[in-house]
Amino acid sequence: MPLRRMPLASAALLLAFALAGCDSGPDAKPSGADGPSVIAPGEPGDENRTLSAQEAAEQRADDDTPNTADVSYARMMIRHHAQALEMTQLVPDRARSGDVKRLALRISAAQGPEIEAMKGWLTTHGKTTASGGHDHAVMPGMASEDQLSELRAARGKAFDALFLTLMITHHEGALTMAADVKAQGNNVQIEEMADDVIAQQTSEITRMRAMR
Repeated sequence: MPLRRMPLASAALLLAFALAGCDSGPDAKPSGADGPSVIAPGEPGDENRTLSAQEAAEQRADDDTPNTADVSYARMMIRHHAQALEMTQLVPDRARSGDVKRLALRISAAQGPEIEAMKGWLTTHGKTTASGGHDHAVMPGMASEDQLSELRAARGKAFDALFLTLMITHHEGALTMAADVKAQGNNVQIEEMADDVIAQQTSEITRMRAMR
């Protein structure tokens, strides 16, 4: 007598029970660890690898290889900070306000070390500090040569007012650059530097606006 074929639905149900029984032992993984697998491209000449969802997430978290945005930020911010220091160097001989003089010291004390940190970061990652021809127009907030000449010629209250105006704009440009690299970059150290710039220069903008 020929064997009866088991109905397809019943077979599927038994298979589901069998699979559930295999996963119910002490070594079964929690359901939260499961997820769609991810194909990870291999290095040139190597085969692709299949990663679990958790492995793929961990790999992304561990990979903070600098990208073009990170390198450009470091290079341009070195020049951006250098102009801020150029402006603060004019303060002792030209400013009248004690608040402006103290602000200039604060800016110099912060941005000088930040320049060295960014230069060190570039060196560590095998990059030069050359900005590749970026001009002032590429970097938001940079003062023009005419504005710097006007600042050098000013004295007393006129200097204080112009210095605050130019430095507020300069700081706002730095905030734009920092926000851009946080959105487009990939390196943790650069992100931390950008966070420092945002925190410090936002505070200084508030202080400068109150001094005007």
